[in-house]
Amino acid sequence: MMSVCLLKEKYIGDGDMLTIGTHMSIAKGLAKTAENVVWMGANTMQIFSRNPRGSNYKVYSKQEIEAFQKIRKENSFGALLAHAPYTMNLASGQERVYEFACTVIREDIARMDEIGMENLVFHPGSHTGIGIERGIENIIRGLDQAIMGKEKITVLLETMTGKGTEVGARFEELKAIRDGVKHPERIGICLDTCHVFAAGYDIVNDLEGVIKEFDRVLGIELLKAVHLNDSMMPFASHKDRHAAIGEGVIGMEALLAVMRHPLLKELPFYLETPLDDQGHKEEIRMLKEELGRKI
Repeated sequence: MMSVCLLKEKYIGDGDMLTIGTHMSIAKGLAKTAENVVWMGANTMQIFSRNPRGSNYKVYSKQEIEAFQKIRKENSFGALLAHAPYTMNLASGQERVYEFACTVIREDIARMDEIGMENLVFHPGSHTGIGIERGIENIIRGLDQAIMGKEKITVLLETMTGKGTEVGARFEELKAIRDGVKHPERIGICLDTCHVFAAGYDIVNDLEGVIKEFDRVLGIELLKAVHLNDSMMPFASHKDRHAAIGEGVIGMEALLAVMRHPLLKELPFYLETPLDDQGHKEEIRMLKEELGRKI
């Protein structure tokens, strides 16, 4: 395994630490992925908890987990995020689809907790015609059979665009899910900048208003992570098309305002932009330069 240098430059400018990373492939293993995080100039990462389009998952050896955690600790990584597969639909009214989703969320909470991930995020799902209320009831039941309350990991509901019958485009829907589960203390929120913009929350012209609304409905303390993405689609389009930072209709300045906001700046930021590793490395460098601070 190649040596990994400790990231020593942590603070600059306003004195706040920036926690930033990107979605990473784990095809070459956890330890190699952690090395790539350091190479990118990042200090956190997001990975899929299993194949995002299927049901297969990797089994990690104790040695690989220990090597991964060693690199993480040596390089002062922030909170890590796992993303559940897109094939998981806890809001579905179809028995086969719903049972599969229940199995996946139950298994992946346990698996990601075991390897030391702080958070697991998932798309609440689409109700596919049974209605928002019944979809939310299904999500609650699915989470209740998966979360025992003794886990260290926090399960994050992701803000959605409202495409089709998606659940989670409105903050009130996320609140209803969290309020309904047996262990709400294990539930947080991941705000996706592309998704909330597409859902009709104007983070470009009224970021302060959006944050106040989030705090009013959910409580800002429940916000645990930010998916930092620009959008190819216009405001309130209800379409999920990510763009590279500064290359979409949200724009660089609005996204920097998100990162600089006093209530958001200490959160971990995860890029899900359509770039390769080299592109993400450059994107992270650009953002740190624009913010005037380094990791």
